[in-house]
Amino acid sequence: MKHYISGRELFSDYPDNSEQIILGAGCFWGVEKLFWQLDGVWVTYVSYSGGQRNDPSYEEVCSGVTGHAETVHVIFNSEIICTDKILRAFWECHDPTQGMRQGNDIGEQYRSTIYCTSQSQLELATRSKEVFQQTLDHAGFGKITTEIDLIKKSFPAEEYHQQYLGKNPNGYCNMQGTGCFL
Repeated sequence: MKHYISGRELFSDYPDNSEQIILGAGCFWGVEKLFWQLDGVWVTYVSYSGGQRNDPSYEEVCSGVTGHAETVHVIFNSEIICTDKILRAFWECHDPTQGMRQGNDIGEQYRSTIYCTSQSQLELATRSKEVFQQTLDHAGFGKITTEIDLIKKSFPAEEYHQQYLGKNPNGYCNMQGTGCFL
């Protein structure tokens, strides 16, 4: 399967210097669009991560029985954009203090997540959370609820969800940040 915007393969042929991180920040359509637009991002695809069921459907994830979050795989060229810049865009694009929701999107599938593919990414993500928490504290926000862990299982979402806002430019996007920036 190819990326609707870039034409690159979604699941293979990544450059040698690429890294991958899996992010959840509410509805995956808007999050994916944000990241595919960043210079240095090779390809993105939406997925279901952090749950118990193998290869869940969208309907199963939305029902709350699988424990998965809507996530975006961000495959990026680490010589062009570093993990810190990816994490900065992540923190700034949503409200990580809302728990099992983002705005009007309510349910555990909309929770804030960072699933790392290496121990060094995990350490960077944890440090970036601490730094952004200080920024949020100064602005009067609550505590960050973002789940940060090494990735265990992740499953690509159905084809019609891939690059949804590229295929449907006027489609739904509820992505809102806190207005706080690192």
